[in-house]
Amino acid sequence: MKLFETISVGLILLAAAPLWSQDEQRPVPAPAATGPASDISTNEDADRMQTPPPVSGQSYPTSVTSGERSNYLRGGLAFTSAYTDNAVGSVNGAPVSDVSYSIAPFVALDETTPRLHLGLTYAPGFTFYQRESSLNEADQNLSINFQYRLSPHVTFSARDGFQKSSSVFNQPDFSSAAAVSGGAQEGNFSVIAPIADRLSNSGNVGITYQFAANSMVGAGGTFTNLHYANQAEVPGLFDSSSQGGLAFYSVRISKINYFGATYQYQRLASFPAPGTNETQTHALLLFYTLAPTKRFSISAFGGPQYANVGPQFATTGTTTTAAFRSWNPSAGGSVGWQGRLSSLAISYSHLISSGGGLIGAVKIDNVTASIHQQLSRMLSASLGGGYAQNDLLTATSLTGGNGHTVSGTASLQQQVGQHLNLQLGYTRLHQDYSTVAVLAATPDTNREFVAISYQFSRPLGR
Repeated sequence: MKLFETISVGLILLAAAPLWSQDEQRPVPAPAATGPASDISTNEDADRMQTPPPVSGQSYPTSVTSGERSNYLRGGLAFTSAYTDNAVGSVNGAPVSDVSYSIAPFVALDETTPRLHLGLTYAPGFTFYQRESSLNEADQNLSINFQYRLSPHVTFSARDGFQKSSSVFNQPDFSSAAAVSGGAQEGNFSVIAPIADRLSNSGNVGITYQFAANSMVGAGGTFTNLHYANQAEVPGLFDSSSQGGLAFYSVRISKINYFGATYQYQRLASFPAPGTNETQTHALLLFYTLAPTKRFSISAFGGPQYANVGPQFATTGTTTTAAFRSWNPSAGGSVGWQGRLSSLAISYSHLISSGGGLIGAVKIDNVTASIHQQLSRMLSASLGGGYAQNDLLTATSLTGGNGHTVSGTASLQQQVGQHLNLQLGYTRLHQDYSTVAVLAATPDTNREFVAISYQFSRPLGR
């Protein structure tokens, strides 16, 4: 119940004030760019500082630039059919394939004023399986992105994303084909049970204050939750959550160079019955960003990270690992670029994060990338994916091992007329977690999909 309360309260607060990114993207129109290198208004003063990617809490926009107006209301209906060779895991020593059909209405709102930017996307859906009807599922996908300028020099921002589904592939990221963040405090969704009932929720809030011509301070908070509704579907994986906070100082040492420091705190927990495994971290990081334009930036961060690991419990309730403390290096870097016909986002991070389904906190090496290319006026291509190495901070008698995830998706999108969009794609997922029962027997998933959508657009205001 605590998990559901956290999710509900987070959504309500953010609405009042949106894994590893999911690789199949239903043809939902992307909202206006609100990534780390963007700002709220197109009429900003030249002296306004940007919030550097390592502390912004936002993902890089991966759509190409366009002259499309930012104030719109869109909606429509998407139909997706997909074949997967790993629908229910191993049966008699071999994975079971299946064909799924998904239907999803969607609505997207994007509103921009000189002081406000609001992006809201909601896509409920229904997924049906041709053979395994017990996997049929009603999906829920909600994304909220809110920014408001409280004064000429103070900006508040909030973001929340919520997904409920039986398939990780039915949880589109509403702003890109593969979300890439340059932040130093991100949730870990890299351990993937392809077909399992799950709820996931992640978000952040932040406030920045530019108190001088070239100086800015800010603070923010982040949270993530991962919950498996039926633990029997995911033997070896567990629920997890994380909460964190940060404070930073940034100075602009020239028109395009930003330098700063940040303190970050995290509480990371997993929930194997009957106990809770908890880790707290503290990090002091320096960061640097080169931002020649609002659509291109290069960032790097690094510094020490301290971990306070609590005792870990076996399913019988006995302690398997005593509490301990350790110092670890934390570092990362990212690049984000948006052109007229192309876009690129790449990030790397080495830090302590939640286990994302594993029994405790992990040291993760994570690489994510997304490329989008407009091939013609009506045809575009995208490629996204990532690699994550998860090493448990403590090896227990329950797990004893580490593992990695490799994922990638390639897709083509063809606009047919004014309202129809056709998408073809292929996803490859490989996971090596030999001690996680639900993944060990069938580490590979291949998925081909085709999606067609009808969408309409209505301008807001004049």
